[in-house]
Amino acid sequence: MTPRSLPKSPAPHRVVALLQPPQSAFLLACATEVFGDHGPAIPARYAFEVCAEHPGPVRTEAGYDLLVTAGLDALERADTVLVPGWQQAPGTEVPPAVVAAVRGAHRRGARIVGICSGAFVLAAAGLLDGRRAATHWARAAELAARFPQVRVDPAVLYVDHGDVATSAGSAACVDLCLHLVSTDQGAAYAMRIARQMVMPPHREGCQLQYAELPTSGPVADTLAPLLEWLAGRLDQPVSVAEMAVRSQVSARTLTRRFTEQLGISPGRWLLDRRIAATRALLEETDLPVETIARRVGLSSAVNLRRRFHEALRTTPAAYRRAFRADKAPPGDEPAERTTWRTERA
Repeated sequence: MTPRSLPKSPAPHRVVALLQPPQSAFLLACATEVFGDHGPAIPARYAFEVCAEHPGPVRTEAGYDLLVTAGLDALERADTVLVPGWQQAPGTEVPPAVVAAVRGAHRRGARIVGICSGAFVLAAAGLLDGRRAATHWARAAELAARFPQVRVDPAVLYVDHGDVATSAGSAACVDLCLHLVSTDQGAAYAMRIARQMVMPPHREGCQLQYAELPTSGPVADTLAPLLEWLAGRLDQPVSVAEMAVRSQVSARTLTRRFTEQLGISPGRWLLDRRIAATRALLEETDLPVETIARRVGLSSAVNLRRRFHEALRTTPAAYRRAFRADKAPPGDEPAERTTWRTERA
């Protein structure tokens, strides 16, 4: 009787991170924590390695060098190619050899993942043409300007198209990587990794809640008086028609000036200011949401919650918990929870 052979374990999914000096040590470490070795408590299902266009010492933003021994040929054996950030001087092109290697890996069937500014490499390779993409909120405008064919979404934590994926900056690397693990290996396996990392397997909200509070910025003299007038009346309802009367122009002319000088409509500008004021009051005061709603001209707590969620994909209560060291006072509002769905195309 011939003994039956034991079933073979599936080959580990090979993740290759493409590095570029100055390399973000944090982004690389986040990817390593998710796809690297977790010890005997969690079965190894990934093999993680790094490569660079020019093997050798790779300088990091943290001030130390990494010794990278593999070159771009490592991408030829990757199941997933990960670009954990890509720091170059503004306007600098991604090297042709890198573009060719990334395109070749994608053509072969590898999944290509851009973390934070790593999205610039995917865009340079043409893998994001006509597609939604994420990057750090501070670089979203630059990505959109350099690659107008990419539909940059500055709000989401990540976007996954299956064959390509992109994420926002820093900690959003963990969000996307855990999502990819869940897609590859199942939610239970991803949960085990998240627990070992002492991380939630899924975060609330979107990256815009972490962006700096918006300001009007420099504007032409034609709009400056109106914007100053509006800023002092956030607690009052103001229509576009009233803005036009104040500026002594037609509503159509006023809208055109806003679009040309600020890139948004008058109504959108005013709502952005109301949301910014709401964020500041949530961070700096213990005022109930109903009171904040009246102060910023959003009339009611119900309307404020709806507008706030539309803008930041989270609730006022969750935002206050995240950005205040002390807890909101009892009776402020009922506990709220929100689930930010996976952004898949």
